[in-house]
Amino acid sequence: MELLDSSLFFREDKSKRVDFILVYENPKSDDPEGAEATIHKRNVFKENLLKEGLELETVDSGGFALNFIKIHAPMEILKRYAEILKLRMPIRKFSAELLASQGNRQGAEGADMLEFKLTQLDAGSGEANSIRIPMFSNVADEMVSWFEKLQEPFYPSPDIFNPNQNNDYTAIYSRDKEYLFDHEDERFFSQSTRSRIIEFLLKRKRFSDNPSDDFAFGINRLISDGVFLAAYPLHDGTIKSPGCMRYLLFREWASLRKFWKYQPLDAVRDYFGVKIGLYFAWLGFYTFMLIPPSIVGLVCFLYGLITMNTDTPSDDICPGGSMANTTMCPICDNFCESWQLQDTCLLSKAKYLFDNGTTVFFAVFMSLWAVFFLECWKRYSAEITHRWDVFGYDPEEEHPRPEYLVKLRNVETKTVNFITQTSEPKPPFWKMKLPGILMSWTSVHLLILLAVAAVFAVILYRMSMVVALAAVHDSTIRGNWSLFISMTGAAINLVLILIFNWIYEQVAVWLTEKELRRTQTEFDDSLTLKIYLFQFVNYYFSIFYIAFIKGQYIGRPGKYIKLFGYRQEECSPGGCFMELCIQLGIIFFGKQFFLSIVEYYMPLLWKLFNLIKLRPWGNDKTTEENTPQYVRDFKLVEWGHQGLFYEYLEMVIQYGFITIFVCAFPLAPLLAFLNNILEMRLDAKKLLVLHRRPVAQKVRDIGIWFDILETLGRIAVITNAFIIAFTSEFIPKIVYRTFYSADNSLKGYVNFTLSYYDLSGPGSNETTLCRYPDYNLPPWNENKYERSLVFYHIMFAKLLFVVVFENVVAVTIMTVRLLIPDMAASLKYRIRREAYITKEIIIRTERLKKERKTSSAPNLAEEGDEEDRMQKKSITSRESIPLGEDLSPSTDALTLEFYANRSNHVDI
Repeated sequence: MELLDSSLFFREDKSKRVDFILVYENPKSDDPEGAEATIHKRNVFKENLLKEGLELETVDSGGFALNFIKIHAPMEILKRYAEILKLRMPIRKFSAELLASQGNRQGAEGADMLEFKLTQLDAGSGEANSIRIPMFSNVADEMVSWFEKLQEPFYPSPDIFNPNQNNDYTAIYSRDKEYLFDHEDERFFSQSTRSRIIEFLLKRKRFSDNPSDDFAFGINRLISDGVFLAAYPLHDGTIKSPGCMRYLLFREWASLRKFWKYQPLDAVRDYFGVKIGLYFAWLGFYTFMLIPPSIVGLVCFLYGLITMNTDTPSDDICPGGSMANTTMCPICDNFCESWQLQDTCLLSKAKYLFDNGTTVFFAVFMSLWAVFFLECWKRYSAEITHRWDVFGYDPEEEHPRPEYLVKLRNVETKTVNFITQTSEPKPPFWKMKLPGILMSWTSVHLLILLAVAAVFAVILYRMSMVVALAAVHDSTIRGNWSLFISMTGAAINLVLILIFNWIYEQVAVWLTEKELRRTQTEFDDSLTLKIYLFQFVNYYFSIFYIAFIKGQYIGRPGKYIKLFGYRQEECSPGGCFMELCIQLGIIFFGKQFFLSIVEYYMPLLWKLFNLIKLRPWGNDKTTEENTPQYVRDFKLVEWGHQGLFYEYLEMVIQYGFITIFVCAFPLAPLLAFLNNILEMRLDAKKLLVLHRRPVAQKVRDIGIWFDILETLGRIAVITNAFIIAFTSEFIPKIVYRTFYSADNSLKGYVNFTLSYYDLSGPGSNETTLCRYPDYNLPPWNENKYERSLVFYHIMFAKLLFVVVFENVVAVTIMTVRLLIPDMAASLKYRIRREAYITKEIIIRTERLKKERKTSSAPNLAEEGDEEDRMQKKSITSRESIPLGEDLSPSTDALTLEFYANRSNHVDI
């Protein structure tokens, strides 16, 4: 392993590693008053960091505009804030001699309590030996061994991935029980943990001497005011520096050549934190779970391809068929002529690829798969969050956003936060809060209506193209007019969708600011709801229109239901199912392809802005290899609070495509699977190459996205039932075969679905008949053009199918959820056992310490009592803290209460 870059350490002391970087720009001379205020804020902020115990080193820019401040957190600071933040840290590995010495001391529990010594001594740590049955256990072990051997080719390099690694037991860190933890290990506090602790301090330190300014604190406020340009932890090297974790992750995780290997999730968690690690765990699990529907969807498509020549309705329509020369009614009023049914031969053949006997099976399969996927994710998520020590994690109290405080700087009404006991401005509800919310959501609904209007614009395009192509006498165009119009209309719709998405994302942030959301979490949740609601309508409305509205309420020849004086869009013969497939395919594939390109290359554009600020550094004679790491990282793009939002949003929109409309496009899961394989590696490469290292954050789940996925699963059951019943020809074919066919075949089915209309005018002696898709009585019937009994028969069958389908699927879903608990029983027992083992270690070690104190150091207790009295005295003298004091945990009321409770020495 090569030595680490010297720029990762302090210049004066190479033993001090840089944990965080602050960047600021020299003030401009054209505003001396503003420059003086900025310098004062920065100096006060730096002084408070030094008072807290952090160590700083400013890098002289040599006359350049940018300056860098290196921050290092000493061990004492890390231990203090690990205790305050209640971080779970690994317990030290106790020696066998210590356990044996404790075991010789019989207590009330007896010697049997030594079971806890299995914690770190046995490779099987927290699990008792299972009961072995001769021959059966050997066979089971052999199967497990073979399964592990099959997995070995998919493992990344052992340098970054260890499948047999035993996770250490952890406990909430406490300085009263330092004997539990191995502070001497240089990896005890990882770089991600160190950066999280420092960020916690940076967000709470004051930058003003004015005690009346209650919210003059936090690095976010300083960055928004321009006092600092950026604050970020360092990457541990370049992607070309062997020996650093960034290089290993780039080689083993972000490489497209390793797309077929497992993700090193533990290494990702250690480097980027739990929040990013959990996203990649979910993405990998989702991609893996796409394998079964991809295979089943491909089989359904191949079934349609193989049996295409056996489709009787298509044979009847194509040239040489019994219905090929059938005269169809004009598709428009003024310029269109009658046409032959055989013109739709290609379209009817293509439709059979997706609308065949496997359609219902695949819809039921995907409805159950959606539930199975979410239930399995709950179990997997419980396992991985337990392994990463965030199971049951409770986030700390958030402070107000800097943007929120800026908007309320002139508000005089104050309120006291119950948790932090600090005063906060309270926005007037009727003058600020309510008008902002009303304006925001009114604008959201207006933009949604604009998205719907864009869909209607595409509808008008398709209607005009019908008239335009009707005037063309080329047989190729006339035979494929429906296919051409559907493809061009879907492409135009895709372009409008992408344009609207970009515009709305910019507007949504501004609208959410108007709502005066207090914390970053509240702001993110509100923004998530707006953008997802808009994109749901933007992406799916045109598909819902084709599936459930188009061609349903158009009337009949001679009595069309017109909209603004024009005939509505009609489905091609055989229904709108093929148009739905085309719309789904183009929007789904085009969205994935375009967003993948934009998502990867957009950060390169933002990187140019940082390079402009670093032009003086580029004029230096130093090469890129000699450029300090903190300068290299400043060139990169900040990850930001919304970094993962768009990653989740893209995948959730994709999830909607492969569940809500999957029966109309069975290849969607396969396309999603192939896209996600590339998505994982490109996202990893983007994080490692184009972005600064994000601060590690802890989360306990994927948040609101899981609720959205569950909602999409429920919608999918309903939409798939209605698509099969009302958009596909599955039900009409079943009814015809069962009740109207002489030999239970589809022979004559096309004729069964077409009605007659008399084109001759009133008083004409000649009868000119044409056909149109519907179930109406013929013109020679006394009740001509009225609904026939066949129509009501098929409608009853469709509604009955919807009811039966939804109830059968709902009962099956309930059964699946009962059979798959949210947490494995073995995990429940493991959590209880770990808590028991940790408690036993503490009890026995405390007992041993007490016995040693009694025998060798009887005066230690008195010294400890004196120390406690001094501490309590200090706390009592600072019970009342004026609002506006330094909000760091060492001085706020919450921390004083915490230290007061520490004197009770409560066991974990």
